[in-house]
Amino acid sequence: MGKKRTQTNLINKIIELRSTGYSVPEISKLTGIPKTTVFRYARNVKVLPQFIQLLISKRGGSLFKKTEKENKAIEEAREIFKVLTYREKLLIISSLYWAEGNKKDFSLSNTDPMLIKVFISLLRDTFKIDDDKFRISVRIYEDLDKNECVNFWAKVTNIPADKFIGVNVLSGKKKGKLKYGMCRLRVAKGGDILKKVVGINKIIQEISQVSL
Repeated sequence: MGKKRTQTNLINKIIELRSTGYSVPEISKLTGIPKTTVFRYARNVKVLPQFIQLLISKRGGSLFKKTEKENKAIEEAREIFKVLTYREKLLIISSLYWAEGNKKDFSLSNTDPMLIKVFISLLRDTFKIDDDKFRISVRIYEDLDKNECVNFWAKVTNIPADKFIGVNVLSGKKKGKLKYGMCRLRVAKGGDILKKVVGINKIIQEISQVSL
């Protein structure tokens, strides 16, 4: 009975603190109760009108701290990658290709414009590939605007839309998919690059197996 009464008292304490504008982390710290448990009992508690602004201000502070930490992380990353060596660029290309590339020819497909942009930029910079060696095609669903999608990927890749080799239109709708479809990037006569990238990935696998 004593244990049950103690639990009831703690729940009541959570409700009381929440109603007077305390945040979940604050309640957890004051009561020693895990945040998940505090959240369970506090989520439906109505905060008294005179304490609503107090709670909102705390949330704003948390958001500010989160944004501040994210910006700091970005700046630290910028310092790390201020100057990428040939080796580092090659490792990034190999990693992206390992995840998204084709194993038969040197091509990569993805719906993420930033991934495509980074990949083609690194190829241009690392292997000095001329734009006339890139073969760009797009896969979209029939309810998408063909010209809009092609122009979007032309801007991402910096390859003129009239240089694209084709657009594959699939039946169905884009539900749950990127509104500009998927971009496929292939390098003509890219066999030597493919061998180099696959070789690097095999070495990485071997190193990982030794570590394990």
